[in-house]
Amino acid sequence: MLVKKPPAQYWLMKSEPDVYSVDDLAREGLGTWEGVRNYQARNFMRAMQPGDLALFYHSSTNPPGVVGVMRIARAAYVDPTQFDANSPYFDAKSKPDAPRWERVDVAFVEKLPRQVALEVLKADPAFGEMLVIRRGMRLSVQPVEAKHFTRVLKLGGVVTKAAAKVSGAKS
Repeated sequence: MLVKKPPAQYWLMKSEPDVYSVDDLAREGLGTWEGVRNYQARNFMRAMQPGDLALFYHSSTNPPGVVGVMRIARAAYVDPTQFDANSPYFDAKSKPDAPRWERVDVAFVEKLPRQVALEVLKADPAFGEMLVIRRGMRLSVQPVEAKHFTRVLKLGGVVTKAAAKVSGAKS
């Protein structure tokens, strides 16, 4: 019996560049997305599968925006930083026998030739339903529709690796 692989999903993942930047991921090649302490964002990470693509978004910078593309390399697993009292991500209420938080591993795909700033996303009616442009939407991990993912790549000048991996998406 053949088991069908679920269709690829697309994501947007935010990080402050002074904490972890697209250049850090490019240098490492493979990184860990840890420290997520919001239940909804955690649940989105639980839905990620290896091979899914994500937009790397620099937040808390001027201007904030999409700067790169990464691939989910490992599905969600327990984030050990929640148990480390010396970690900024420590959670005293989380216990090893009942962990609250998870993380995923991500692999660098490419840096966008041009950043796609939040203001550009907000000004483009094609992104009207994209979560990141909604007022008050502060989730660090959120789903992205394939059509939005493809359009961001186009605006960012991507014509290589990431664009080739997006199948069935229309700009």
